Amino acid sequence: MKIKTGDKIIAIAGKNKGKSGKVIQTIPATKKVVVEGLNIVKKHIKPQSGKKGQIIELSAPFNASNVLIFCERCGKGTRAGYRVEADKKVRFCKKCKEVI
Repeated sequence: MKIKTGDKIIAIAGKNKGKSGKVIQTIPATKKVVVEGLNIVKKHIKPQSGKKGQIIELSAPFNASNVLIFCERCGKGTRAGYRVEADKKVRFCKKCKEVI
């Protein structure tokens, strides 16, 4: 998976299409990502002993194929590629060839 924790992304599909955010967590086994402020769902929590029940909002995971990495130089969402530079594998922007 070419998306890493901490990347800035843009959603390209679903109810959050066009919105951007920062990746909080990646789940490589299911190829999903959790993005700060996107795919918000409400979770109902039952009352525990001495605590009230409540409804909380949290970011749910969604498929990594629905996001593009945001390239600072291009100012757009782009796919990422890999190449080897000085014996180190780096990700680069497919549009402007800049290292991400």
